[in-house]
Amino acid sequence: MTTNVMIVGVGGQGTLLASKTLGKLLLSEGYDVKVSEVHGMSQRGGSVVTYVRFGEKVYSPIIDKGEADYIVSFEKLEAARWLEYLKPEGQLISNLQQTDPMPVITGAMAYPENLIEKMEALDVKVDAIDALALAEEAGSSKAVNLVLMGRLSTYFDIAEEAWLKAIEACVPSKFLDLNKRAFALGRNR
Repeated sequence: MTTNVMIVGVGGQGTLLASKTLGKLLLSEGYDVKVSEVHGMSQRGGSVVTYVRFGEKVYSPIIDKGEADYIVSFEKLEAARWLEYLKPEGQLISNLQQTDPMPVITGAMAYPENLIEKMEALDVKVDAIDALALAEEAGSSKAVNLVLMGRLSTYFDIAEEAWLKAIEACVPSKFLDLNKRAFALGRNR
């Protein structure tokens, strides 16, 4: 059986570090892992999605609509944008943060209201947290990615120590303590 995780966000939010950390963790646990990064206009704040698939044997890195067991979203609108990829019984973990896309910035559109409530009304299992506030509590707004990985870790039967070793392998040492604090805050929320 293959488990499918999508990590979605906006360029510059740290989605790629999150997927790298998750991939490193899963490899260390003996899984066959495929990671596929799809960059939109990542350098310009555009949508970014990473597929992480793992199991005994994984043949393709791509997740199709209706196949994601988990979607980890760094931003509410990105959660809504990729929602059709979630399995009916899948789990959405979403940051409550709002990052205005270009049409909103230019005034061509309004940011949709009540996105979390609208997704919950569709019977989606939503775990919505203020990852930005937790990251700032840890010491940096840039640690949202590790807060979200901490939250994701509560859905996996993998020891916390293994997660911490994966973080140590992926995060530069000067940012390690901060990122471990962020992970703990997300995990223990």
